[in-house]
Order: sequence, then C-alpha cells, then structure tokens
Amino acid sequence: MNSRSWFSCKRLADYKSERPIMSKKISALALLTLLSLCAGSFLPRGHAQNGAPGTAQNAAIVSTTAAVLKETSELRELAVLKTVKSGAQSRADIERMIIRNLDSDTTPAEMHAAEMVLRGFGLAPQSFEYRPFLIKLLKEQVAGYYDPKAQQFYLADWIDLDGQKPVMAHELTHALQDQHFNLKRFEKWPKGDSDAELAAHALIEGDATLAMTLYMAKNPMVALAFIRSLGSQGIATEQYNQAPRALRESLLFPYEEGLAWSTQVYKRGGWDAVSKAFTKLPQSSEQILHANKYFSYEVPLKVALPEFRTILGPSWKRIDYDVNGEWGCYLILDEFLNNTTESKKAAAGWGGDRFALYETGKPGEIFIAQLTAWDTPVDAKEFFDAYAQRTVKRYADAQELKTTGDRREWQTSRGVVAMELRDSRVAIFEGIPSSTNANALLRAIWQQR
Repeated sequence: MNSRSWFSCKRLADYKSERPIMSKKISALALLTLLSLCAGSFLPRGHAQNGAPGTAQNAAIVSTTAAVLKETSELRELAVLKTVKSGAQSRADIERMIIRNLDSDTTPAEMHAAEMVLRGFGLAPQSFEYRPFLIKLLKEQVAGYYDPKAQQFYLADWIDLDGQKPVMAHELTHALQDQHFNLKRFEKWPKGDSDAELAAHALIEGDATLAMTLYMAKNPMVALAFIRSLGSQGIATEQYNQAPRALRESLLFPYEEGLAWSTQVYKRGGWDAVSKAFTKLPQSSEQILHANKYFSYEVPLKVALPEFRTILGPSWKRIDYDVNGEWGCYLILDEFLNNTTESKKAAAGWGGDRFALYETGKPGEIFIAQLTAWDTPVDAKEFFDAYAQRTVKRYADAQELKTTGDRREWQTSRGVVAMELRDSRVAIFEGIPSSTNANALLRAIWQQR
C-alpha cells in the first residue's frame, strides 16, 4: 500500500433502504476476497505455485469456474470473451503472494508515509506499525482472487468449494470487467488523488458485489450453503477487529458504499449504465456517497497547497500530499466526535481539498496542513465548527489561544493547532512547532488560492 492508499483503504459502511439486503455476516464476505487495493492495486497480481495439475481439487475448481462464469456472464450481461483459467493455492502460496506484491508495489518510504498519515490525523495510536499489521490482516482475510496479469482465478485450497460459489461469482465478475474494461489500467493510479482512486475502486467492487448479491438471490440454495460454510469455518476476524476504526470502515467502503452506488446506477439504467461508468468514472467519494452528484457529474475542485518547508525550516520534509475527500473528512471528524449523523452532515457539501504532511527526524514530530473547499459558506462554517469540536476532543490538554468568528487557535502538547474560515474555504494546521508563526502559514496558504 503506497502513501496514497490508506485513504484508498478508507476507504469495508451503511446500508440504505433500496439496496439489496445482506446480513452483517455476508457483508463480512467482502473481507474474504483479497483486498488487493491494500496491496497497491485494484487486483492481486501474484503468480502462484498451484497444486499439481490434474488433481481432483483443481479439476473440480475448473469445472465449477466454468459453470459460475457462464451464469455470472448472463446475469451481469457481459459476454465471456475468453476462458478464465482457475486453480487452487495453498495458504503458504497466497501468503507469499501478499508479501511479494506488497514489497514490489510499495517502497519503505511510501509505507512509512501511510503510517504517519494515520498517526498524524489521530486515526491510529502513535505505536501503530502499519506494514506488519497489514500483512497479518491480509493473511487472515484471504480466500480467493482474480489475477488480471495471468487472467486466472485462484481459490484457497482450504475452503469448501460448494459454499464458495458466491465468492467465485464476485471474483469472476472481475474477470468479465477485465475482459471488457481492462482493469489493468487502474493498477498505476496517479499519486496525489486517492479519493478519486477510492471512487474507481468502489465502482469495481460495487459492481462485483451487486452481481454476487443477485447471483445469490437467483440461487437461494447456493446462498444457504455459503452462509453455512461461513458458520462452519468460523471467519477469522481477530486482526480486522483490532484494526483502527478508520481502517476497518475504509476497507468496507468499496464493497458497501460501492454496492449502494452501483444499485442506484443499475436502477437508473440497468447493467448498461454500470458498464458505461467504466468509461465515465466516478471522480470522488462524494459521487459514490451521493449518486445524484455522479448523475449530474459534479466535478471536484482542484485544490493546491504551497511548499511550507520555507516557513517550517530545512529539517522538515514533506512526505505526503493528497486528497481526503468527503469520506476522509467524515472519518477524521468522527474518530473524535463519535456522532455519525453530525460528522456526515459536517462532511457533506465537500467540494475539494488537499492536505500535506511533513515530518522531521524527531520521533512523533508531525505537521499537517489542510485546505478544504465547500459548496457554500454555510457548508464551510459547519465543517469549521465540527473540526473545532474535534480538536478540543482530540487534544485533552488544548488551551485556547485565539477565538474569533473565523479564527481558532490552540496550544497542545503536539504543537499549535490553527484554523481559519474564509468564505467557502477552511484552512487548518496541526502540529505547528514553537519556532513557526501561524500567521505566516496562513498568509502562505491563502496566497496559494
């Protein structure tokens, strides 16, 4: 997972009224498919060491794959353009694939930046170590995956085949997507806009989850076998349950919110509309959370930040520069407000944003700059007030230094926090060192506009 991908992994959360109904146990299935975005791309890309060809297990997987692919193709209304190879992998093979992909796709610097973003925004403890936790989580949750490079579907060899046909329907939908829409084009996402990357991932996973849900509705006995298999196997959730809340909810986002969004697109124009979304991609988590903003194609504002190193000093280094999006703003607020309704309300009206994270060589010394743009001044004020509440809750030792209608400042054990509201934009700085003047930072950020 690269530095942009923590918010891509923000990216496994609420059902609304008109979507297909899935139990919490079934929604946990999302974690049984390999969450390959967390390994740096939309789909896992490892080449596995299969069991000996011609084994009874592989023969059964090949036969079942062909049958499920045919039915999924008809249900999803995407023709099978080529046969999808399939086979089994051992737990050791899959674990090696996870680590290999993680190391090949993510540099140590990118992994460090992802860890610092989680810590810097207060979304994980200062002791949280991202890479080892991610490896444990992926090892725990893996069950099967589609490899677009090999164009092959792999199923874990320790899972009962009869109960895994819904998983196969989900993954084989990815195979059909790949044949028609070329999923490999999503593997190298441009750095600096992980919110748009999250939206594209929600399209891919939402589409596959909708197809899987309809597959189970069409095959109730298969769905029953699947639910029974979950119960008999006992889904491993220890690492998932220990994950920071923001990471847990972000892992669910592409599946649950993607399903809700795909359902609305499907109801509006059938599978043809879902397929066309692979050309006219959703551009933000806002468009996923509010499908009407996708239908009207409300384009996010591009927000830029200046280089703050000239103000902070030469010992500071910028290690991340990205977009939080509406979903990220919600997570950052609700980590401390613990009021889902109010946090979502304050994050709604998002128009665009940009954050930058800096660090020095000193442990725990982090500086974050944010500039957020909102649809209206009212939306901006709502976010400004909510972030002020969050600040007081996050920093128990916060001492207010300045309070006006559009400016707030606090001294904390982690440096000064300063916020300013101007029309429909909000500037926020956290971790301002004692040697740096907050007014100089604010002047620089507003000049950038």
